[in-house]
Amino acid sequence: MNDHSDVWLAASIVVISLLLSAFFAGAETAFTAASRARMHSLESSGNRQAAIVNRILAIRERFIGAMLIGYNVVAIGASAFTTSVLTTLFGSSGVIYATVAMSVLVIVFAEVLPKTLAITNPDRIALLMARPVAFAVVLLGPLAVATEAIVRAILKPFGVAIGVHGSILSATEEIRGQVALLHREGGVEKSERDMLGGLLDLNELSVSEVMVHRTKMRTINADLPSEDIVREVLASPYTRMPLWRDKHENIVGVLHAKDLLRALDAAGGDPARLKVEELALETWFVPDTTSLRDQLKAFLARKTHFALAVDEYGEVMGLVTLEDILEEIVGDIADEHDVAVSGVRPQPDGSVTVDGGVPIRDLNRAMDWSLPDEEATTIAGLVIHEARAIPDTGTAFNFHGFRFHVVRKAKNRITSLRISPLAPALPKPAGEGE
Repeated sequence: MNDHSDVWLAASIVVISLLLSAFFAGAETAFTAASRARMHSLESSGNRQAAIVNRILAIRERFIGAMLIGYNVVAIGASAFTTSVLTTLFGSSGVIYATVAMSVLVIVFAEVLPKTLAITNPDRIALLMARPVAFAVVLLGPLAVATEAIVRAILKPFGVAIGVHGSILSATEEIRGQVALLHREGGVEKSERDMLGGLLDLNELSVSEVMVHRTKMRTINADLPSEDIVREVLASPYTRMPLWRDKHENIVGVLHAKDLLRALDAAGGDPARLKVEELALETWFVPDTTSLRDQLKAFLARKTHFALAVDEYGEVMGLVTLEDILEEIVGDIADEHDVAVSGVRPQPDGSVTVDGGVPIRDLNRAMDWSLPDEEATTIAGLVIHEARAIPDTGTAFNFHGFRFHVVRKAKNRITSLRISPLAPALPKPAGEGE
């Protein structure tokens, strides 16, 4: 009777030990995989369990140490107790039985099963286990601190520092990577991925990368008769027109179509009575190296939507508007007055005909490609950069997984290209030479 009582007591201790091992293993997995953003959101909504989870994750080393200590203590204790009991029952062969039995029980019920359950729904499991885990951390915390101190002392001579959370990726790169992963898994649509990516890029892009280059700026000669200026403003698809004198780069003001129409109405519809230059707004010049985030803040602070970009020598390089920056986030913003010239024309054979002045970012967004835009802004600039020369018409290049064929060239500018994705190289049969 006494032997049977000892067996049942041993079995009960082993079961309790396995349950505790499963608790520690599952808690470590759930808390490690739980979404920090969701926990902070729940805490802000008043969820007490989420607040406990966040406090535990704030002392991550102590939490992991406590979980590992708890898991190993109960797992080793259960194995030792089982070995002792089975050795008493079966003699020396009980060691083998105990090893096999505890290996199966620990691996299946104390490792794989709890960690699988925890990883399938880490947020929910972490919230359910918040209070018990907090109690375990308080109970085992001193042991974890002592263990961590010993580990630090052992690793210090080797120059290894623990507790230093220097992430290889910046916060922006981590968010971008998470968005890309969700897009591949189907949780985020391409348009949403592009918008989030564009928002994250604002601090990395400069005004020079989104501005309308001076060669494409639509301007008006301030010395023209008022009738001609009114006619040009009405024919333009834009509401703000730079005025120049003597040379195109000498901008003397910016004429707003609304101001011109109000003055024209006040003059009884007679353009000859207008003094156009007096209606022009003061020109705002900004460095073309300004980041888009800073320029967006500047636009909002000055309550204006238009600025001229200048280089380090003060020369006008182009113009930038609030719409240009917003289009980096939401994509092309078109209205009934916009000139619909995208410059990207897919062909039936799978290639794409692209105007040389099309920005690389716009082409990547339209075709879901990933051509590099670090060294050049436009697709023509990319070809020139890679070719190290201005290629002639008919020249073709292969790089970045695409074939670039120069279709047209005007003087020193590439005006049109045909781009075709290259098929992935097939492996050579065994034994075939290089």
